[in-house]
Amino acid sequence: MSIHPVIASVTDRIRRRSQPTRQAYLERMTQARRTGAVRMRLPCANLAHACAASGPGDKAALTGGKAVNLAIVSAYNDMLSAHQPLETYPALIKQVAAQMGAVAQFAGGVPAMCDGVTQGEAGMDLSLFSRDTIALATAVALSHNAFDGVLLLGVCDKIVPGLLIGALSFGHLPVVFVPGGPMPSGLSNPEKAKVRQLHAEGKLGREALFEAESRSYHAPGTCTFYGTANTNQMLMELMGLHVPATAFVNPGTPLRDALTAQATRLGVQLARGEHWAPLAEVVDERAIVNATVGLLATGGSTNHALHLPAIAAAAGIVLDWDDLSELSASVPLLARVYPNGVVDVNAFQAAGGTGFVIRELLAGGLLHPDVVTVSPGGLADYATVPTLDAAGGLAWQPAPAVSGDAAVLRPVASPFSADGGMRVLTGNLGRAVIKVSAVAPQHRRVEAPALVFDNQAALQAAFKRGELERDFIAVVRFQGPRANGMPELHRLTPVLGVLQDRGFKVALVTDGRMSGASGKVPAAIHVTPECLGGGFLARVRDGDLLRVDAESGELMALVEPAEWATRQPAEIDLSPGHWGSGRDLFGFARQMAVGAERGGGFIAAVAPPVVAVTELEKVAP
Repeated sequence: MSIHPVIASVTDRIRRRSQPTRQAYLERMTQARRTGAVRMRLPCANLAHACAASGPGDKAALTGGKAVNLAIVSAYNDMLSAHQPLETYPALIKQVAAQMGAVAQFAGGVPAMCDGVTQGEAGMDLSLFSRDTIALATAVALSHNAFDGVLLLGVCDKIVPGLLIGALSFGHLPVVFVPGGPMPSGLSNPEKAKVRQLHAEGKLGREALFEAESRSYHAPGTCTFYGTANTNQMLMELMGLHVPATAFVNPGTPLRDALTAQATRLGVQLARGEHWAPLAEVVDERAIVNATVGLLATGGSTNHALHLPAIAAAAGIVLDWDDLSELSASVPLLARVYPNGVVDVNAFQAAGGTGFVIRELLAGGLLHPDVVTVSPGGLADYATVPTLDAAGGLAWQPAPAVSGDAAVLRPVASPFSADGGMRVLTGNLGRAVIKVSAVAPQHRRVEAPALVFDNQAALQAAFKRGELERDFIAVVRFQGPRANGMPELHRLTPVLGVLQDRGFKVALVTDGRMSGASGKVPAAIHVTPECLGGGFLARVRDGDLLRVDAESGELMALVEPAEWATRQPAEIDLSPGHWGSGRDLFGFARQMAVGAERGGGFIAAVAPPVVAVTELEKVAP
């Protein structure tokens, strides 16, 4: 089927906009590309250091010059449940590589923060910046210039984008992502959310809350809701960076181990040049659009409105929220997975999973099929389901022609909605992103007085004092990257959910973030420019009438224009949030951080002059 005209148009616009920076990036990657084992160009002492700790077999292979050498970069740690299974991967990878006459060296580890542990705590202020820190750590791991290919081991929120951004500096090499898969299903996500709301109301104690949380997060593997971590996995499939259909296979199973072994074989084959797929050619404008389409079609995490522009920039591509908005209007919603539905990613996988989604999007002309992927057959390879035969060998079957559960997955011909799960809002408060796939239609437009808070703790305290029993729009300001690192404000979800359930019209407007697990309350987030960067949100006062309208795309303060133009922005002392839990070390990151629409981090791979208009110019004063 021919490509959808909007998909083609947006891709062409991105390509034209990005031409100078994309060409410069590809020229750098061409200069970096070498023929043969790059380590053999190292001086003798350098090469001796590179293989000093290797066993006799690996040392002979490394110094012989013919064997390919794979770098393993891992985000393993014990605390992050999604990454705990990665502990055993390097040994398996090395074993499989050796069987193929290759070598795999553990090149480096990168940090991996668990947002679930730091949610609402001081450490959350480092969460978004950890993405760029991971990118830097990845670059350090690969900087030895001794590798022919890369295996990246990571799953969660900032880790996959960080690994990818770092690896794109080495885009002349082939790169395969190796995931871990979701934990088995525990307490259902809706039941967990109900318990959280009851606790917020004071109807359940800490012991009952902890019991529910422990039944939800109970085993190695990714959290089972469709938040940022699981959206990462969907996007790696759509960008062709996984072994096909690898994303949602549970850890600790024979199939998962077989897929990890296959990732190693694929990495060796790519490094040998049996299939040409350097990372710089995999991540192009078409792949970025494919990833964005997949994000919208599945109601994925709003955090990717930050991560995708940052990833694109690392490949010399300029992606903005106008692209996201235009694509969203033409991409149907095909999946209902919590928080956009009731079931978790295990049920999504059972209903057809990534293979069904990709097959449907390809058939509907909503994905570019002519992309380079690490799998030799291109994106069509990803419209499949992996299985083990009687002998334990891997095989791939076509994705099911019919959804296994129409309440979870639907075809393009009969979607849950005609447009995607995310929209862009614009008005005199700035530009923002709102996730509508989990918001009921009757809650998508809220016009109410503003209540202004300087942090989420102040809003929680007001709720406990009984001061929020009314219609209002909560403005939580000075939460942007330059102010405090742009933390997630997920602790507000139960409070605002309780108030909505009591019949009040409530919404949130903030220059901060919400968790990928956030859902039913309308939240205009990532407001840009942020308050500390001249953003208009700092002008809002208690009682100002605001409008958040996801249907019309409005984000407005309904204040007389003359008054609005002369009103001075608020100023607050942010210094108490700039120390403790390591935050004092990230002062440089806050000072260098770019706006949300460019990714919100401190690595800005695309020079500001390339962007046609500034964030302030995009916003009506």
